[in-house]
Amino acid sequence: MSIKAKKSIFLETFGESPLIKVLDFFLTFPSFDYSKTQVANEAGISRITIGKIWKDLIRKRIIIKTRNIGKAELYKLNTENARVKILMKIGIELASSYFEEAKEKIAVPT
Repeated sequence: MSIKAKKSIFLETFGESPLIKVLDFFLTFPSFDYSKTQVANEAGISRITIGKIWKDLIRKRIIIKTRNIGKAELYKLNTENARVKILMKIGIELASSYFEEAKEKIAVPT
């Protein structure tokens, strides 16, 4: 079973392209490291598709290699990267706006 069951606000806002799905996964779980196969499975994309995205994420230093476990290389979100910081901030702003919208919908008129 996947770690994430419900579509995130990030995906609702930016769509469900493979790149957005991978970014959403890393933004949702920024403290842990994962293999490429784990990320593909959790993001719901194929190994072939993630291969096309992975090298670019590494080149742009959006994800960084943390360690090897056997033959598997593990990567995590590079929270020191300026682009990643902006994406994280956008995620917080989206969540805040979603909360405000939900609060307005349930507000009882006086």
